Amino acid sequence: MSDPWLTIIGLGEDGPAGLSDASRAALAEAEVIFGGPRHLELVAAGARGRPWPVPFSTAPVLGLRGRKVVVLASGDPFWFGAGGSLVPDLSPGEWTCHPAPSTFGLAAARMGWRLEEVLCFGLHAAPFERLRPVLSAGTRILCLLRDGAAAGALCEWLAERGFGASTVTVLEALGGPRERIRRVTGAAGISDVAAPVAVAIEVAGAKGMPRTPGLPDELFAHDGQITKRAIRALTLSALAPRAGEVLWDLGAGSGSISVEWCLAAPGARADAVEVRAGRGANIRANAAGFGVEHRLTVHYGDWPALIASLPRPDAVFVGGGLDGERLAALWAVLPEGTRLVVNTVTIGTEALVADWHGRVGGTLSRFDIAEAAPLGRMQGWVPARPVVQWSVVR
Repeated sequence: MSDPWLTIIGLGEDGPAGLSDASRAALAEAEVIFGGPRHLELVAAGARGRPWPVPFSTAPVLGLRGRKVVVLASGDPFWFGAGGSLVPDLSPGEWTCHPAPSTFGLAAARMGWRLEEVLCFGLHAAPFERLRPVLSAGTRILCLLRDGAAAGALCEWLAERGFGASTVTVLEALGGPRERIRRVTGAAGISDVAAPVAVAIEVAGAKGMPRTPGLPDELFAHDGQITKRAIRALTLSALAPRAGEVLWDLGAGSGSISVEWCLAAPGARADAVEVRAGRGANIRANAAGFGVEHRLTVHYGDWPALIASLPRPDAVFVGGGLDGERLAALWAVLPEGTRLVVNTVTIGTEALVADWHGRVGGTLSRFDIAEAAPLGRMQGWVPARPVVQWSVVR
């Protein structure tokens, strides 16, 4: 990196005063300076300044490859910043970076919180639902928000979901002359907030969502086609999600398996295939409601016709509608090492998976589940249909 054409500079609210000598030198040599309007004003970019396009795109920067270019970002450019968007299209020798203290670091310093024990979210362009899986009494969260109005909207969102007792500290323009810190409850809300803004949340109120597999069925939008809670927990255990892995959910129904797969491990992604449009709408609603819409993709159609176009899977779940031809076609395209889990409630499909179990191995299990229900003046057991599950590694 002896002579990179691109320099990425982290800028604080104190402007040039907080920059290193290397950052100042890069700014002085730059032919073009990219940044938000606030950043460009702070460094007096003048005619060299180029505001980011709306919607955001790195193309204008990459189009100047070979010229002396500076990109300005708030704080640490690689923590929810422009640096992470630019580097995938660059080789190591093309760029260098001079970070500043991140907004998360400044916020933790003001709050007196151990940063390693805090959950950090960038919600500039993401829905508040991203917080839903982590909301639990006693949790501490730091969030970057898109503008001042979002602070009040976040308070309202917390209150509507039973977390109105949470303490919300609103931190404006940290590290600069306009810095202001105010503390409210989610129920009280706040207005007259100026950007840039971060919030620190000390969660209180509702118990939050459990993190074990097998969430209550009533949390999901569905038309009755849903893998029930107990079987879902057993299915997730067999699928064994790991960080960053990809699931094919074939015949996804409500998408409950896909949703819980995404919730189970950081960066886990799911491709849910469903032939019925109404059920596809339920899958999208569930993905949005649980804050995993950015990691769950819905595909419409009959899955044998679509699997060749899907991303390479680490695990595959088939919840029904299987026959010998479909299973053979699926087996033929699965990469070596893929985990396959099939649930069935019909005698025909049970015989099919039993045959395949005998041929290629794996684990064949039968689950019989019953729940207590009124029976006259007493209670009796109401059995669900037995589920036969075949799990195997390709």
